[in-house]
Amino acid sequence: MIARLAGVSVPTVSRVINGRSDVAPQTRERVEELLTRHGYRPRSAARRAQSALIDLVFNDLDSPWAVEIIRGVEDVAQASGAGTVVSAIHRRTSSAKQWLDNMRTRSTEGVIFVTSMVEPPLQAELRRLRLPVVIVDPAGVAPQEAPTIGATNWAGSLRATQYLLGLGHRRIGFIAGPPQLMCSRARMDGYRAALDAAGLAVDDRLVRPGNFYHESGYTAGMHLLGLPQPPTAIFASSDQMALGVYEAVRKRGLRVPDDVSVVGFDDLPEVRWCSPPLTTIRQPLAEMGMLAARTVLRLARGETIESPRVELATDLVVRDSAAAPHSR
Repeated sequence: MIARLAGVSVPTVSRVINGRSDVAPQTRERVEELLTRHGYRPRSAARRAQSALIDLVFNDLDSPWAVEIIRGVEDVAQASGAGTVVSAIHRRTSSAKQWLDNMRTRSTEGVIFVTSMVEPPLQAELRRLRLPVVIVDPAGVAPQEAPTIGATNWAGSLRATQYLLGLGHRRIGFIAGPPQLMCSRARMDGYRAALDAAGLAVDDRLVRPGNFYHESGYTAGMHLLGLPQPPTAIFASSDQMALGVYEAVRKRGLRVPDDVSVVGFDDLPEVRWCSPPLTTIRQPLAEMGMLAARTVLRLARGETIESPRVELATDLVVRDSAAAPHSR
């Protein structure tokens, strides 16, 4: 809009915003006057001389999954001489408003949202402030102009289910994640696709809801293992839920993998140390954070992003929690 009103190109406006010297004085004055008139924050040389910041926003911060994302963002931020401000908005309008009020006082270069739905009013305000936005694992459809970073959730879920099928399992339980998250839906679809490719119908009694946390994995595991015909394997679509299944197996007087195989999704650092070590799908969480940070810093410099929708590869990590089924 500013470019159109000023009668110049978008790159010219970007050069003015970023304090570049290769702009005619009259053009710079006209663009800056329009930016001020429309409520845009000034990006003066003095402001840019301050320590640059990246705002990293989660719905919640009570998961080791979040720690891995933070680690990736921090690595890139520190290497670039930037700082990181981590916030949790807890899905409440008041929290989002407080975060926005606080963020306006900082020299923020851009914002990374994680598993968030960026509501239209917030989108509009961030556009007004000229802040680039990157979304990691978006909830729902992301704003068209916002790059997104994710993982190959469908392919990872397909691979995990195929692995259990290859071991001989035919009754495979599945614990889903929050249905509003696109990554959850992709993991569910991958599970269904693997069963379909193997000529097996999806038994809805073997599919249970979850929220990616331990408690939901435990509750779903207790239900599945209490069925008249329980599954011989359970694929939990997060590592934390898989560890909840471990506890359900213990409570039922059973053992992993002798009585039931368990596979997770994420490859959090602690799952290699549980007993038995968890077979899981590695999601490159730190790498996702690193890419998100690089992308938001590039956007802040006025650069063009070649691939606005990026999915990083997932891998099957085989440990000791899955084996061929045994009759019980």
